[in-house]
Amino acid sequence: MSHNVRISIGIVILIALSILFLFGVVHTAAAASRSGSRAVAEGHRLAQAWCQSCHAIEPRRDGFFDEAPSFQSIADRKGTTALSLKVFWRTSHQNMPNLVISPEQAEVLSAYILSLRRN
Repeated sequence: MSHNVRISIGIVILIALSILFLFGVVHTAAAASRSGSRAVAEGHRLAQAWCQSCHAIEPRRDGFFDEAPSFQSIADRKGTTALSLKVFWRTSHQNMPNLVISPEQAEVLSAYILSLRRN
């Protein structure tokens, strides 16, 4: 086999692998987007079941309740991140019931809260 034929085969294989890689990246991004929207929907469902008696959980309902901050105001705080919410779910708080939240439930509740961020 000549040197030029080997180079051509190598280039074809490289192009094919690149295309397969790009399809994999696109597929992974689409799956993450779908799973992200499912997490937000599940977090909203949990917030309705557990949190709405004290917190305004729907977007743009600032000031709805006097005692507890709205989820919108929590989401809009500069320090609110996935990590800060993860720590929050694991910490006891004086004015909140002592809920036992699984890591998966904490993740979807956090996803819902972060989906409300306006800035």
